[in-house]
Amino acid sequence: MDLKQLRALVTVAEVGSVTRAAEILHLVQPAVTRQIRTLEQEVGVPLFERTRHGMRPTEAGAHMVYRARRALHELERARAEIQPTPVAVSGPVTVGLLESVSDMLAEPLVSAVATEHPGIELRLVTAYSGHLRQWLDDEDLDLTLLYNLDNSQTLHTHSLVREGLWAVAPPTEKLLGDNPIPFAEVAKRRLVLPAAGHALRTLIDRAAGQAGIELEVAVQTNSMRVQKELVRAGHGWTILPGVGAADDAASGLLSAAPLCEPEIRRSVVLATPRGVRLPLAAQVVARSLIDQVHLAVTDGRWRSVQPSRYLG
Repeated sequence: MDLKQLRALVTVAEVGSVTRAAEILHLVQPAVTRQIRTLEQEVGVPLFERTRHGMRPTEAGAHMVYRARRALHELERARAEIQPTPVAVSGPVTVGLLESVSDMLAEPLVSAVATEHPGIELRLVTAYSGHLRQWLDDEDLDLTLLYNLDNSQTLHTHSLVREGLWAVAPPTEKLLGDNPIPFAEVAKRRLVLPAAGHALRTLIDRAAGQAGIELEVAVQTNSMRVQKELVRAGHGWTILPGVGAADDAASGLLSAAPLCEPEIRRSVVLATPRGVRLPLAAQVVARSLIDQVHLAVTDGRWRSVQPSRYLG
């Protein structure tokens, strides 16, 4: 098993075609086919199914692709780290962004890194906090934004902001950002919420329990975009971080107001693995991400967080 075989395996899996993979790898098609067949002979199982729609990994192949991609990623990082007296920081860095803030932070982060450190290969992953935490624990991410993480034996965290949760309703409800709405009033409506166990849902359920309020959950979904679409369609109200509803409320697609009685807040942190030396490229990206959060707060783009709440 060698690097050429692993690169061929991953590339064919990504594009679904030996011909296209050969073009990307600057090889002839028979060479890529030979590398795949040699690898299959070595591991003793088929790695691809040849279908009319192209090359599709078998179950064993998908597992092999996952491991091969991680191995290649680590080798790329090692090569970047051991280059003697590098003139610039370089290497791959995989960053997790909360779905609620990805629209606000992704492009500024990419622009800043590309301008200051063009040798860094930035990879962005967006998801809910629970998924990002799992991927960081599995070492699929170098760093990530998380929320409501008070302490952890496996992660180092840097506090960034505290943000209030907002009630989000169809525009006909005419909720206003400068007119907070009591949590008990929101609880009278059918709600579209994340599934139980999700960090945001846990925060909402905890507040309801402390207030002695029972919630009527009409729909559960793991997508913030779907939450907002269902609210627009009249299936109920939802509760989101203010940043997740601000643009839709400003454009009239939804109406939204901060929760009160009680005010519910989430804390956003930057998390990295504890006890692991963070590569220089990842350190640079971490600092840039902190800067972008600070800028988003101070210039008013993160409207649900006051500048005085910035904790970085």
